[in-house]
Amino acid sequence: MLVRTSAFAAIAIAATVAAAPAPASARSFLNPALWEVGPIIHGRNHSFGVAARPAPHPHGFAIDIPTRGSVNYVTFRHGSLAGKSRIVMRYRVEAAPGVRILPRTNPAQASILSLYFQRAGDDWSSRGPFEAYRWYSTFRTHSPIGPGEHVLTIPLNGNWTAVMTSSARTNPMGFRQALAEADRVGFVLGGGDGYGKGVFATGPARIVVTDFRVE
Repeated sequence: MLVRTSAFAAIAIAATVAAAPAPASARSFLNPALWEVGPIIHGRNHSFGVAARPAPHPHGFAIDIPTRGSVNYVTFRHGSLAGKSRIVMRYRVEAAPGVRILPRTNPAQASILSLYFQRAGDDWSSRGPFEAYRWYSTFRTHSPIGPGEHVLTIPLNGNWTAVMTSSARTNPMGFRQALAEADRVGFVLGGGDGYGKGVFATGPARIVVTDFRVE
């Protein structure tokens, strides 16, 4: 269910910090048409109750968080991360007073937002070598997800973790291969039993991404 424009009038009044437009150098990664709200696996979108593309916004792009649904992965096709040193994401979480953003799989636990990249050719099985095709910035996240201005600056030499047991330290070859052959980059939302298992909101809420850079 998408949040109505009228509902965001209350959010705008409740917001305490105004966002500045993203630098021009970051605009190439703020085109909402490039981004996908998913993931789409074997034709099925695992995010639901939300638009498949972010909405344009004067400061970047926006994603409404559904009250009956889930936002899981928000990604775009970047390509190889070889030679890159970090990913920087600036964003604002807007929510009506008293609204909470909760993990879909276990609302009693804290919601989590982390950065993410995925190696090309992933079959989503998480088995054998494919266990090291998806990587999450679990060593530095935003949890619980709440209103305000936020920034995540994540070094690509940090101890990223993969789907099951691998980390950049325990599986350095798999991590380096994933960086060199990266395809999708972005962020995931979850908590409960998984970093990318999705979140929902108890009322009107959205995420506005104001800067996303791969440096």
